[in-house]
Amino acid sequence: MTTNDTSPAGEGLSGLSLRQPPANPEAEQALLGALLTNNRAYDRVSDFLAPVHFANAINGRIYEAISRRVEAGQLADPVTLRPVFEHSGLLEPMGGMPYLGKLLTSMVGIINAADYGRAIHDAWIRRQLIDIGETIVNNAFGANPDLGGPDQIAAGEEELFRLATDKGQDGGFTNFDRALTNAIQVAEKAFRNEGDVSGLTSGLRDFDRKTGGLHPSDLLILAGRPAMGKTALATKIAFSAARALMHRADAQGEGVAPDGAVAIFSLEMSAEQLATRILSEQAEVSGERIRRGDIGQKEFDRFVRVSRELGRLPLVIDDTPAISLSAMRTRCRRLKRTRGLSLVVVDYLQLMRPAVGTRPESRVLEISMITQGLKAIAKELEVPVIALSQLSRQVESREDKRPMLSDLRESGSIEQDADAVMFVYRDEYYLQQREPKETAFESQDKYQAALDDWHRKMELVHNKAELILEKQRHGPTGTVQLFFEGEYTRFADLDTFHDDGPGR
Repeated sequence: MTTNDTSPAGEGLSGLSLRQPPANPEAEQALLGALLTNNRAYDRVSDFLAPVHFANAINGRIYEAISRRVEAGQLADPVTLRPVFEHSGLLEPMGGMPYLGKLLTSMVGIINAADYGRAIHDAWIRRQLIDIGETIVNNAFGANPDLGGPDQIAAGEEELFRLATDKGQDGGFTNFDRALTNAIQVAEKAFRNEGDVSGLTSGLRDFDRKTGGLHPSDLLILAGRPAMGKTALATKIAFSAARALMHRADAQGEGVAPDGAVAIFSLEMSAEQLATRILSEQAEVSGERIRRGDIGQKEFDRFVRVSRELGRLPLVIDDTPAISLSAMRTRCRRLKRTRGLSLVVVDYLQLMRPAVGTRPESRVLEISMITQGLKAIAKELEVPVIALSQLSRQVESREDKRPMLSDLRESGSIEQDADAVMFVYRDEYYLQQREPKETAFESQDKYQAALDDWHRKMELVHNKAELILEKQRHGPTGTVQLFFEGEYTRFADLDTFHDDGPGR
């Protein structure tokens, strides 16, 4: 076997090693010349072009110096910039101050500034793609043995998503006037909605009034003991949000797609179980009867009709068990890039695993890493994230079993990282377990009196639930009364003026 590879494939590989990274030095010089000639050209590129996008680092520094003076309302030309460049010695590698003269002669016209800027930015994107591709190839060859194949895919997708969304902006300060503008836009949206909802609706009238709806970048924790209805309530909110997105799209015209989707990560229930629960609620057919096939023709027809309507909802379910934080982040990024993303629901966070490659020393630290990661997803993708959480058993040992913040299981960081913490509580569930037993009483009269008192209390709490808003970073706390229909595991607004069912 010879070591001299004269095959076409060998020539191709050697050719690749001689390739130069994409760059457009002529466009860089022409743009800088246009900016130095007329600072108004800066307005044509400032919204998408940054110093880091220049292939020639010195050109990038010149652009940065021009940007700094223009944004300060000062003139940026060779005369005003001369002291800056002479003091820093920035232009020495390019031949000194005569380089500015070369830039001026390279200028074709400020009308072309935007085209030059896009050419520079496009070359930068291509260089980033090369770097990402090189990292992917090196990892595949074993440069990072701790990363398995699926983890390498996730890491590659993460870098590509960051490139597609960040455009090279690594964050930084936001001018207060821009922050004020954003705040006014939120207030205006609430005003146009008659002060009720500025965010995405939860489908619960009184909750939306107290919170203004579900807001981008917020992490909301929905906690409760088993059998309280956490999943049912979260599903109700997800369904209502998806339906609102669909109605908003329908109002814009036939064939208009919703501007975002609702993602449910169901770590405990399968996608089919979750879909059955939503169908049961909307078709008003008991889920237990659906599973047994104990339904009539009319109910089955209604079941099919409702399923067709629900099929249009921008609602997606991921039922991967024990999903890692990094995998969840990757899938959310991909969904936002392809279909848009408006809400994320996680059921529930104690079943998640932290990011790949991390080895927390304790379960408390692990949960802390997960909640911080969920908050990071909410901020990065600018969507509300609702994460369900279990409560500790100490609730059961108290006479009053309404949850408190101290009942959050395994980590105080849940409370710390969350923008809102709410508990779902049903007094009916606990009262059912206290039904008097005849053998516990010495006489029939005492037993009957206790039974009558129990029935009276059951009537007061029948089909009622509480959503206890224990923490809200941006608004008031308090309790929202809800209607709960156990047969369909359905939550709705409680009609406080009538006792005949949920408010409509």
